[in-house]
Amino acid sequence: MPLTAIRPHLKPTLLLAYPVVLSQLGHVLVNVCDSVMVGQTGKVPLAAVSLGVSVNTVVLVLGLGLSMAITPLVAAANGKRDVPALGSLLVNGVWLSTLAGLVLAAVGLLIAPLLGYLNQPAEVVRLAAPWVRVLFLSLLPLMVFQGFKQFAEGLGLTRQAMFLSIMANVVNALLCYVFIFGHFGVPAMGLMGSAWATLIARILMALLMATYVLRAPRLQAYREAAGSWLQPARATISRIFGLGAPIGVQMMFEMGAFSFSAIMIGWLGATSLAAHQIAINVASVTYMAASGIAAAATIRVGYFRGTGDAQGARQAGFTAYGLTFVFMSVMALILILARHAVPHFYNHDPEVVAQAATLLLIAALFQVSDGLQVVGLGALRGLEDVKVPSVVALLAYWAIALPFGYWLGFGLKLGAIGVWVGLLTGLTLVAGVLVWRFRQHSAVPAPQPVAVASH
Repeated sequence: MPLTAIRPHLKPTLLLAYPVVLSQLGHVLVNVCDSVMVGQTGKVPLAAVSLGVSVNTVVLVLGLGLSMAITPLVAAANGKRDVPALGSLLVNGVWLSTLAGLVLAAVGLLIAPLLGYLNQPAEVVRLAAPWVRVLFLSLLPLMVFQGFKQFAEGLGLTRQAMFLSIMANVVNALLCYVFIFGHFGVPAMGLMGSAWATLIARILMALLMATYVLRAPRLQAYREAAGSWLQPARATISRIFGLGAPIGVQMMFEMGAFSFSAIMIGWLGATSLAAHQIAINVASVTYMAASGIAAAATIRVGYFRGTGDAQGARQAGFTAYGLTFVFMSVMALILILARHAVPHFYNHDPEVVAQAATLLLIAALFQVSDGLQVVGLGALRGLEDVKVPSVVALLAYWAIALPFGYWLGFGLKLGAIGVWVGLLTGLTLVAGVLVWRFRQHSAVPAPQPVAVASH
């Protein structure tokens, strides 16, 4: 697509994307803060964080995906100026997100006792189990936050969640410092301190995001159109769930592959698992930045789809692709140059640092693929195309990437490097297929020739 076609979309996309990027980074920076501070207490606690995050993330992204369906529906309704539909999406989106949070928190209480069956080092499991329980409890306030946040973002109001995420991360960092190491008269909790800090920060995020949506004057028309909050509409909830469930499943397949990779690497010992946690932690920062651009793509593509402007939707999607390609290429270069220095922020064990530096090199190689696949998913969500991408993720990650990574890692004895090469393969396949699919589904039909009447 020529640059002249996407130039008008660059500024609107960037204005939408940068607050979402910072907001999305808020989710992953919680884990970065936890990992950096816990890593100072030793490689076994850091490995426990890796195991806990791996298990928690699989369930977390299912909920996040479910709530993400709110955004394209709101964007499309906003394009049509359908205020009653927007009011219904507000109430029922929050209802569905809250119910999902309750279910996910309960799932965590069931999962924690099962960690011992994953064949991980015993000392790692002992530390991870109680940490996982508290982290899962934090999914309830996080999902409440998501319900309000996704509605606001669908209207293009992205800065509010950004400010709240930044504030919550500051609170989380301060509480981690106090709880983990024991300051200001608080007893040192070690690893568990980071879990309690995350729970408190997420409760604060939920309360403040709800306060904004429920009190902002610019949203008054939608609140009035919403009617009673005590009478959710089954039809609207079903519509959100029907779109969100495939998104959540797709994200679960993808993150599940990364989580199972962590479990496989855990079979190699605490050193490899700690190195994996450092590398995946760093890679998740750039991924979340790209997912912010993907969210902007969902909003823009969904809006133009709602107005009936198919050409605008196509141009908006490819604008997001271009921005992501440039951004992730720069991130790849930075990772290559900084791969030996970054691990020292987490841990000083020479073996952990050396393995993490090698894994960060592979992470640099899959930056562009990772960015393009997440933006492809965002653009396709704007077209409400979510089912086929779920199938693509299932096949690419679970039928190809994980078996290939296992063969390289354990069959050819490449260890964690082999597992990560498998992930690189899966991400590249998904990125290629989704670029092709968006290109096909966003194609604008050629104008039909006008028949000339004969005399």
